[in-house]
Amino acid sequence: MQKYSSIILRIGMGLVMIWFGLQQGQSPESWTKFLPSFTTSLPLSQITLIYLNAWMEICLGILLIFGFYTRIVAFILAVHLLGITFSVGYGPTGARDFGLTIALFAIFLHGESDWSLDNWFKAREETQVQSIS
Repeated sequence: MQKYSSIILRIGMGLVMIWFGLQQGQSPESWTKFLPSFTTSLPLSQITLIYLNAWMEICLGILLIFGFYTRIVAFILAVHLLGITFSVGYGPTGARDFGLTIALFAIFLHGESDWSLDNWFKAREETQVQSIS
């Protein structure tokens, strides 16, 4: 059972990130309230920032599901969510995002797992090295 826990966590967190990205892409106006106040003075509109964030979360969520560059993707998403946690502050949303941050950090620490492209590429490379030797 332990063998599958990291895979389930990785896929589950990938689906969560994709869900959040899709929600932001479908109604970016409703997400602007979560942006820090300094974003109003940036050269990009808040709606554009939400769209960029949505695409980032969807793309990184897909990479996480497939286990491609798992450590890097999990680290980027963990830092991203940690920033969101601090920006929304203490409360239900901050607590949820902190929990998601810890889950992503656990994926980062674990790294590649069975049923991941990282593992597949590693096994393929080892096979090629052995066939050359």
